[in-house]
Amino acid sequence: QLQLVESGGGLVQPGGSLRLSCAASGLTLAYGDTYAIGWFRQAPGKEREGVSCINYSGGSTNYRDSVKGRFTISRDNAKNTVYLQMNSLKPEDTAIYYCAAQMTTAQALCVITEWEYDYWGQGTQVTVSS
Repeated sequence: QLQLVESGGGLVQPGGSLRLSCAASGLTLAYGDTYAIGWFRQAPGKEREGVSCINYSGGSTNYRDSVKGRFTISRDNAKNTVYLQMNSLKPEDTAIYYCAAQMTTAQALCVITEWEYDYWGQGTQVTVSS
């Protein structure tokens, strides 16, 4: 079982920045286990949507169109942590943000498709408001 814990959410004014973290732990992190991480979000009254993803090697990343140029995903495998740097935040970015892990090869291209992911965190609230 892989556990994921998100942190870094909060209240920020429009135009501000936040950095979300997703820390992974668990028995599946044995030597050789590799996984991609995806970030998803769900706003009140809306369906969950994919935001960004990164494969284990870091060589493959993906972003939804509405966050391109504003959000940057990165990872530190030594710390089993993935980061989502969010700049120029807008009110429409308000949502609960979830990270999820897909157990896959290190070089596999990542996809922001919900059903591809095996493990999910509990989420962290991001509110963009003046």
